[in-house]
Amino acid sequence: MPANKLISMSRRALTLLLAGFLVLALGVVGAFRPVPYVVLSPGPTENTLGEVDKKPVISINGRETYPTSGSLDLVTVAYQGGPAAPIDLLTALRGWIDPTVAVVPQETIFAPNRDPKEVEEENTVEMTNSQDSATAAALTELKIPYTTVVRVLSTEKGKPADGKLLKDDEISAVDGKPAADVDVVSEAVKAHKPGESVLFTVTRGTEKVDVSVPTVADSKGHPMVGVVMQARYKFPFDVKINVGDVGGPSAGLMFSLGIIDKLTPGEMTGGKQIAGTGTIQPSGEVGAIGGIAQKMVGARDSGATVFLTPADNCAEAMESVPDGLRLVRANTLHDAVTALDALRTGKGNVPACQAG
Repeated sequence: MPANKLISMSRRALTLLLAGFLVLALGVVGAFRPVPYVVLSPGPTENTLGEVDKKPVISINGRETYPTSGSLDLVTVAYQGGPAAPIDLLTALRGWIDPTVAVVPQETIFAPNRDPKEVEEENTVEMTNSQDSATAAALTELKIPYTTVVRVLSTEKGKPADGKLLKDDEISAVDGKPAADVDVVSEAVKAHKPGESVLFTVTRGTEKVDVSVPTVADSKGHPMVGVVMQARYKFPFDVKINVGDVGGPSAGLMFSLGIIDKLTPGEMTGGKQIAGTGTIQPSGEVGAIGGIAQKMVGARDSGATVFLTPADNCAEAMESVPDGLRLVRANTLHDAVTALDALRTGKGNVPACQAG
């Protein structure tokens, strides 16, 4: 073979080799580049009837309590990624392959231009609110009376309420009518036209004062004063909930059930390991949550055989329910209590999730 052909083939082989190496190098580099996704995976479970860091998850003082058995597990979702610690493409690809995890766009967890620390603080506030709502729902179910207080959390800078309503003011009335809850206050403000004033009666420290606040139009032309409120409750005895680093509102249903189990004779679980999820309203309404697939896997991995499921999550849950986990539909706290009673005694109806 002529020498010039050999040289030509050698150059071609070298070019292909270099091109292949370059593609491989770019692929390796690309695999470790950050991507705007978050990986959601099954998180740990906590028994609301048990302990965290050697302290009861639920402790009740000032009211008689009763022994419990079994477990009422709250479930969590762990995540990797986010603005502060983005994942790489390889991690995302592994997540897409694993059926027990979900890979979602970063903005579904972390709103754009939001400080991750802000999001964590918001989750902590949501958890606190969830614990209060859970106690209120449990006492509502048990017909134990309590009172509701609407408290000022903060005001928006530059808005009419700024400097007039103060943090921790308790709003007892609006325009002379009792402020039963946050929605009542909001509706009272909306009943005005922009430019009109709203009369708030508040308890500030030990003093009760009337505060007149003018309204302005928001971006949609609706009246607003720029106040952030929170419903707080005054219970006839002390209920404390300790869950360590767990955040968010989705454990509300399980907190309520744990409180009811401790406040009533007999054992709600019948000794079984029961898990579940769902937000809770003081009225007892159970709300939908995110990450249902990962929460079911976490529940089953921890040994649960029954999973209390918000009604609005049932269709999604049916698509990926793990083997050996029985889904029980919960529209309300009362439904959940009744279903657990039927499971324990073998009498009565146990509402099941059905495919959508």
